[in-house]
Amino acid sequence: MQTNFFSRGLGRWLLSLVLLVVANGAWADPPSRVARLSYVSGSASFAPGGERDWGRAVINRPLITGDRLWVDRGARAELQMGTAAVRIGGGTSLTLLNLDDRITQVQLTQGTLNIRVRKLDRGQVFEVATPNLAFSIRRPGSYRIEVDPQDDSTMVAVRQGAAQVYGDGRAFVVNEKRSFRFYDTGLSDYDSLAVARLDDLDRWSTGRDRRWDNSASRRYVSTELIGYEDLDANGTWRKVPEYGMVWSPRNVAADWAPYRDGHWSWIDPWGWTWVDDAQWGFAPSHYGRWAQINRQWSWVPGPATQRPVYAPALVAFIGSGAPGSGGTVGWFPLAPREVYRPAYTASREYFYSVNAGADRNVVERYYGNRSEPVRYVNQDLPGAIIAMAVAAFAQSQPVARERVRFTAENAQRAQVVAVAPVAPVRASIGGTQGGTRPPERAVNRPVVAQVAPPPPPPAFEDKLKALTANQGKPLDAAAVAAIRPAAPASAPAVKVVKAAEPVAAPASRPERPGGRPGRATREDVAAPGAATPASPATPATPARPGAAGGPATPATPATPATPAAPAAPAVVPAPQPPAPAATASRPGRDRGERPEAPGRSAAPAASRPAAPPMAAPAPAAVPAPAPAVVPTPTPPPAPAPAAAPARPVAPAASADAPGQRPGRDRDARPAGREDRPATAPAAAPAAPLVLGLPRPAPAPAAPAAATPAASAAARAASSATEPPPAAGARAARPARPTASARARDASEPEGEQGSRGERPVRRP
Repeated sequence: MQTNFFSRGLGRWLLSLVLLVVANGAWADPPSRVARLSYVSGSASFAPGGERDWGRAVINRPLITGDRLWVDRGARAELQMGTAAVRIGGGTSLTLLNLDDRITQVQLTQGTLNIRVRKLDRGQVFEVATPNLAFSIRRPGSYRIEVDPQDDSTMVAVRQGAAQVYGDGRAFVVNEKRSFRFYDTGLSDYDSLAVARLDDLDRWSTGRDRRWDNSASRRYVSTELIGYEDLDANGTWRKVPEYGMVWSPRNVAADWAPYRDGHWSWIDPWGWTWVDDAQWGFAPSHYGRWAQINRQWSWVPGPATQRPVYAPALVAFIGSGAPGSGGTVGWFPLAPREVYRPAYTASREYFYSVNAGADRNVVERYYGNRSEPVRYVNQDLPGAIIAMAVAAFAQSQPVARERVRFTAENAQRAQVVAVAPVAPVRASIGGTQGGTRPPERAVNRPVVAQVAPPPPPPAFEDKLKALTANQGKPLDAAAVAAIRPAAPASAPAVKVVKAAEPVAAPASRPERPGGRPGRATREDVAAPGAATPASPATPATPARPGAAGGPATPATPATPATPAAPAAPAVVPAPQPPAPAATASRPGRDRGERPEAPGRSAAPAASRPAAPPMAAPAPAAVPAPAPAVVPTPTPPPAPAPAAAPARPVAPAASADAPGQRPGRDRDARPAGREDRPATAPAAAPAAPLVLGLPRPAPAPAAPAAATPAASAAARAASSATEPPPAAGARAARPARPTASARARDASEPEGEQGSRGERPVRRP
């Protein structure tokens, strides 16, 4: 019996837990922020999430997850998302893959974005998914991303801040004042770019930033309140003893009232949402309350110290079933400290947050009993109630044109409700007329993301039956999840790459013969942290009489070359541990860097190793594979001298260091050039810059009577003291022997090589 009692108790507990989970799913709170279309110049089109039709984009339209935006060529637009702004250039296709309180994920398939992030809280994600990579912003700053559809490339630039780029199995850190162009999803084919000059989009974005940063309104509202900068030029702030600082609009009609110039649109998950026609109309429509002070409407923003919570419209509705309403629906603004009762389901904490500034006891009473009748302050003010026909309301018609007279007698008898009792129709969601459809390739290109986006929302047609039955109330999360679409929605193709540990940004490479400067290819770049294999030996070429690098030899009849021992390649530096991922960027340019000339590649900065690398013995020389082609016969070698002349030992004199450019250092030689004779040895040059690190001190010259063994030990010690190359850097490659050096190694004994000023080759 005790077992049965325990089983029944456990069953009831599990049932309660399941009901709680279901209830929480049904009460999934809507996001506290949205994206505002704050500026449009030229032709821009908009398509709601899950829809295929495009319509004309209008300012102050809230954009949510799944919405798409096309900015035509020669046009520009701006999206505001709390403390971030996205400036959009012409010919740009953009989709909001995800937007909530924690994640901002934008898909860019074509065009240009300038992004300004003023604040990034711990745990917040700001990602731009492009066809080549996922660009993840890690710090507040200024960024630019370009997707070129002609060569399928993506350019990323970090002007201020820090970011990470994620590809297929690779990830890099991009620090301040660095710019790269990637050509594949594996991040192995890229260019390092010089800092570009500002263009019209940059200058316009800078002007928009100044409006943000220098706005007088930010002293009275939270800086996360969307649209506050538009209040400066369109109204006046003043202090009122009862409410504190209030704002009153200028240049409005004498009979103007809030929520009169604009239209209603259906936007899930909030339902009926107000879209104001005035440039300044976003902030006063979705935050704060309205009061009539000295016969003038004034906006009371609410607590400036609390994070603002977006609301679709802070109004109370008067239903069409009210006596004398004549088939109309009306509304009026809420007064300060009055409780907003949303039409959608929400948690208790959300209800408190959206009603910040109201009495908490009143908020608690209203949350527990939403049907409690309330008498509102603005309900009795002349001209405060705006009304229109139900059909015009559902069709999202302009209110100022379709407004009907609502008498004071009707207002006295009307019943106030929280939900506008009007079911939406197809025209309610917008995006149905006047828009330019973008090219299919600009919209349907697959992109790479590091964070998996949510599934696309169902189309409006799939929800229409349930919405009609709800009579103006939005569907909760459980009802939306239960909808099975009749046809697959237009969803973006997103490839989520596996998260890789980011390493230092890739380094630029000196110009290669016949190649683009700074361009790396898939066969040139190894995986981050992997050692680059030595290139196989190429067929030896005959030595020319009087060629640089060896004395002239008399002409003798050609004799067949005798088989020689396999040539040993140049000494490979000791393997070093990979450089750690860069976690912080140093503002400004390192003192050791040179300013970039126009058209030259700028080497990106790499993180400084946490500790100097441990010295390791030089590896034994690995014999190179024999050439497949028989080498051309060469003249017989000259007799070896009695003693090899002494020569100074320089650290890695024939290897190009990371970031070294041809022509900058005197000892830098292009590939294929033979070494200088030993009779006039040059002084050892200073080591070149390595990814922004200071120059190491030059290694001291070896004593005059150095033996081959001592020279090898000195070279091993000098190579062990060099900074390790950053993982993923292309230029950190072992020195390859020149063609002439390989020819001499294959045909001359060890003593002859020493006589020509070459480094002695150590035999295993």
